[in-house]
Amino acid sequence: MGNYRIGIDLGGTKIESVLLSPDGTELHRSRIPTPKDKVYSLVLNATHEQILDTAGQIPGDHPFSVGIGIPGAMDRRTGIIHKANTTCLIGKPFRHDLEQLLGQKIAMENDANCFTYIEALKGAGKGYGTLLGIIMGTGCGGGICINNTLWKGLHGMAGEWGHFAIDPLGRKCYCGNRGCVETKISGSGVEASFHEAFGRPMKMKEIVMGFRSQDPHCSRIFLQFLEDFGRVVGGLVSMFDPDAVVLGGGLSNIDELYDIGADRVSGYAFHKGTATPVLKNMLGDSAGVLGAAWL
Repeated sequence: MGNYRIGIDLGGTKIESVLLSPDGTELHRSRIPTPKDKVYSLVLNATHEQILDTAGQIPGDHPFSVGIGIPGAMDRRTGIIHKANTTCLIGKPFRHDLEQLLGQKIAMENDANCFTYIEALKGAGKGYGTLLGIIMGTGCGGGICINNTLWKGLHGMAGEWGHFAIDPLGRKCYCGNRGCVETKISGSGVEASFHEAFGRPMKMKEIVMGFRSQDPHCSRIFLQFLEDFGRVVGGLVSMFDPDAVVLGGGLSNIDELYDIGADRVSGYAFHKGTATPVLKNMLGDSAGVLGAAWL
């Protein structure tokens, strides 16, 4: 028999775990709140305890592997975490410290990489040679998987499309630049655009519903969202020429991304009439923790 697999998805609000049998069957799943104070030692210890609790569900004394998805990146040269939304991880050797506590090696990847990897292995991207994974939610993240192998890049940042600047006069991004993709087509970015244009708040879900009911204000903002989506993803398709693009995150449930949005992608791609499919994910909210388990 092979190893049991433990996957951990470390998020800003929860630490989720899954236990897979050697044949890949899900045996156990649980989640705990991420420590509210976001103190590094508390997050480290809570993650360690979640691993131990999950390992306690393994029958007998069988070996197990551990994979962890984090909301940031790990520099593969130094092992130091950077660009993490859970900011207490920044500058810390999180993997090393967990390995010391656990007494064994673990795998660790950016959560968007975990999403892309599992969608390539077992989800919507299965069978495609080069898969571009795109997460669109409160923020924007992504990953690249080539023949079921993650392309990580020198700094572990390959595929992070959300933070290249497309509008030098645009809104200030938390990363320090202006007009990042994330300020344009994340849920929070679209909501901010609506507020700036019309002086009142509107949630992304309400903007989508307003577009569908032909509200002129919602239509203006939503159509710009689809235009920006097409421009950016079309550029990525031109750069990487992937076999497929798979969307994840809360905004991936917007049906218009797969017809109007995909049409915009084709229009902005350098090779006109691109046949690159824009796919909806198959594994939903489970993608991150399952991807971590299969690392």
